[in-house]
Amino acid sequence: MSWGTELWDQFDNLEKHTQWGIDVLEKYIKFVKERTEIELSYAKQLRNLSKKYQPKKNSKEEEEYRYTSTRAFLATLNEMNDYAGQHEVISENMTSLITAELTRYVQELKQERKSHFHDGRKAQQHIETCWKQLEASKRRFERDCKEADRAQQYFEKMDADINVTKADVEKARQQAQLRHQMAEDSKAEYSSTLQKFNSEQHEHYYTHIPNIFQKIQEMEERRIVRIGESMKTFAEVDRQVIPIIGKCLDEITKAAESVDHKNDSQMVIEAFKSGFEPPGDVDFEDFTQPMKRTVSESSLSNSRGDGKSEPKYGSKSKGKLWPFIKKNKLMSLLTSPHQPPPPPPASASPSAVPNGPQSPKQQKEPLSHRFNEFMTSKPKIHCFRSLKRGGAGPEDFSNLPPEQRRKKLQQKVDELNRDIQKEMDSRDALTKMKDVYIKNPQMGDAASVDHRLAELGQNIEKLRLEVQKFEGWLAEVEGRLPARSEQPRRQSGVYEAQNASGVNSCAQDRESPDGSYTEEQSQETEMKVPATDFDDEFDDEEPLPTIGTCKALYTFEGQNEGTISVAEGEMLYVIEEDKGDGWTRIRRNEDEEGYVPTSYVEVYLDKNAKDS
Repeated sequence: MSWGTELWDQFDNLEKHTQWGIDVLEKYIKFVKERTEIELSYAKQLRNLSKKYQPKKNSKEEEEYRYTSTRAFLATLNEMNDYAGQHEVISENMTSLITAELTRYVQELKQERKSHFHDGRKAQQHIETCWKQLEASKRRFERDCKEADRAQQYFEKMDADINVTKADVEKARQQAQLRHQMAEDSKAEYSSTLQKFNSEQHEHYYTHIPNIFQKIQEMEERRIVRIGESMKTFAEVDRQVIPIIGKCLDEITKAAESVDHKNDSQMVIEAFKSGFEPPGDVDFEDFTQPMKRTVSESSLSNSRGDGKSEPKYGSKSKGKLWPFIKKNKLMSLLTSPHQPPPPPPASASPSAVPNGPQSPKQQKEPLSHRFNEFMTSKPKIHCFRSLKRGGAGPEDFSNLPPEQRRKKLQQKVDELNRDIQKEMDSRDALTKMKDVYIKNPQMGDAASVDHRLAELGQNIEKLRLEVQKFEGWLAEVEGRLPARSEQPRRQSGVYEAQNASGVNSCAQDRESPDGSYTEEQSQETEMKVPATDFDDEFDDEEPLPTIGTCKALYTFEGQNEGTISVAEGEMLYVIEEDKGDGWTRIRRNEDEEGYVPTSYVEVYLDKNAKDS
């Protein structure tokens, strides 16, 4: 089965067929190339998806990933990232093993095909030339034969005519002989040319063309074998990554099986446990007695220090424990934003944005709950003033409930111990280096490390003092945490001192008005402050003076406590500049004031205010 013998007369069809084979190969290359692009796009989308749901560093979301369920989700995201990497491997391997190789092979194939068909056309042109020579020789022989025949007839005619001279007859005879000789020469040439053509034709159809067609056949068969091998490689590239993809899926399954609901529940307890005892029973208050009724120990009147049986403001104070402070003023004191403000909207008006800017997210807590907690504790005036300044949390974490404070202190102690260990390791390494320098002075100067050793010693001593300080606070908290066996006592959501005496140390726990827990180290005598003292403090306080005006550039929905809503284009008064936290305190009228993001307003400060 050879193209040279079976298809000796199908030169043009073979040329078309081999060109079609190259087109098929180029089509397959294009298919593989598009497959690699799909793999890359899929891998990119998977990576973006994994990155989108990764927790942000140093954020509250990152702290949530300590639970087994969220850790399993994080492991799934990481495995999906590796899964995407395997699709990138598929794309890379297909590009290098199939696309690049076949592209190079197609160029070689085109050159080989061009060479073979060039040889074929050259052989065809040669045989056509031989045929033309044969035809020319044949026509010449035919012409010479006819000329010789006419010359013979003319001689015979002249020889028979008695009126013709002998000289004319001789001339005709010589002309006839010349023509016969020319015919004989043409015959010999024609015979030779014919033999040569037959030989060339046999060589052409039985040697040259079969050889050329055989090479074309081999070329086409190699193309077919190559495209088959490429298809096999196409499958093998996928098959090679299946075990790794299987491992990724196995790890996801393993992460899912590691989810422990009991452990997560325990972690919730550890995260939010305050260490307080549940409140005790409420005493029965007998209103049938005509005498002045006795109020329970945990009632509001008792905590205020006077035996009044009715609220000061009558029915208007029902459900409201602190009716003597203006709402907006108190809210701004208790909930002035300390978080970064939201960025301004991209458009001129937030109404063009589907989800407009939101005010800072804070844990909302009913004011009545905060007032109740504050009233049932034994606050100090300077503690409340420190709250108004909006300072950061204390170093000893006294703003946290006892159990949470204990955990934070323990974490701080562990962190300091790790820092001490690092410094000690560095000191030991430098000490060894110094010993080497002392024994081998050519390696370095031993005195060059003394300064660093002294610095490390000072750092270690500072860290040890810090550890002692935090360990002292930790021991103090652990010694004051209530035991489970203690008798339950009435508490209004705060950590009260067990001693009911009116004189206590300031080191006792109490709750500040914002719901946090503070602890003072001073030993001064602390007295209960009647509610009327706070009433006077707030009522007598003069409102902050205006230092300028501002214009709202965008609409801001003040949905949280401490903020105020403004409309785009509204003019308001500025009563406190931006302190660097991104918030500006403004006032609309005597009863409405609060914070707005500085980027949402354009501030015009008074010159006198700037100078002062």
